[in-house]
Amino acid sequence: MATTKNSSKSSKSPAQARNGAEAGNVAPPAAKFVAYAAAGVDIDSKMAGIQSIKQMVAATATKGAVGGIGSFGGLFAAPGQDRLLVASTDGVGTKLKVACLAKRHDTVGQDLVNHCVNDILVQGAEPLFFMDYIGASRFDAATFHAVVHGLCKACRENGCTLLGGETAEMPGLYPAGEYDLVGTIVGAVEKRRLITGAQIRPGDAIIGLASGGLQTNGFSLARKVIFDQCGLTVNDSLPGTRLSVADALLALHRSFLKPVQAVRKAVPIQGMAHITGGGFVDNIPRVLPDGCRAVIDRASWTPPTLFTFIERQGRVSREEMYRVFNMGIGYVLIVRPRDASPALAILKKLRADPVVIGVIEKGPHDVVYRDK
Repeated sequence: MATTKNSSKSSKSPAQARNGAEAGNVAPPAAKFVAYAAAGVDIDSKMAGIQSIKQMVAATATKGAVGGIGSFGGLFAAPGQDRLLVASTDGVGTKLKVACLAKRHDTVGQDLVNHCVNDILVQGAEPLFFMDYIGASRFDAATFHAVVHGLCKACRENGCTLLGGETAEMPGLYPAGEYDLVGTIVGAVEKRRLITGAQIRPGDAIIGLASGGLQTNGFSLARKVIFDQCGLTVNDSLPGTRLSVADALLALHRSFLKPVQAVRKAVPIQGMAHITGGGFVDNIPRVLPDGCRAVIDRASWTPPTLFTFIERQGRVSREEMYRVFNMGIGYVLIVRPRDASPALAILKKLRADPVVIGVIEKGPHDVVYRDK
């Protein structure tokens, strides 16, 4: 999205950069000139698209936003000296291929913002502003507008300014009809409220919050099983559910910001983890101190049908499933045993579908599963 600037990602050769005299005063016939649009980059169309979303983007502005979009850089007032900035960059991955197959582009922007919000939330940070990148072989106004609509919707819901971004048309680099979507978020947290996981200790409870589906991870394997091995299309029903394949795969990556904020007002949170690529075994240890291991009880919740379908139809081992996918748990909170009940009550009230999925024990710095 060229909310801040726009680029065609092309460069002139020395010969192209020279004027007519330097090139020998020989101007080619008018019919020989090739327009940039004919080469695959329609600047006019892209700029018109940018103009069309300015009002929508402006509606995401929060207190710290300075000025509007359209300059070479977005401006945001820095928070006080007692606060730390927390930043993260991520993408939507091959979930975009499903969006393109289904011709539904209004949710992937929400996925991206929510994913990034959750990443900085792990350290207790709340979002300040977001910036995006959209790259495609050719600019499509309708797709662009739908993606930005999703970005703006999620930014408003998370109290985050969509500060700017970049749109690049690069014919020959991206497949025709497809695009890439990446975002960077910057948030802040008071130094005294920074969550590092350092205070986690044996006996602490692990609370899982339900994911909306695959979130934004594991789509390469999911697509291989569902489309290649099972021969389903995005319009087919997903067996065992009332959902179409498109509905199941494009389910929103939830933001856990509001539920976590509510819990923090009531009880201390010792640590958190966003369950993305790598599942439990790769993400939870990132916040565990030495001498602590997370013991996950896989019998404490039932993975949604989408996951069991992939596992059975793709003949994917259970351990591989738990390494690739979130298995229905999108985020975890680690709290003292005495704080588990009040935290659960708050999370249930907010319909975050919480469940105690495990406990911290003394042991090697890792994750183990127990199946009761």
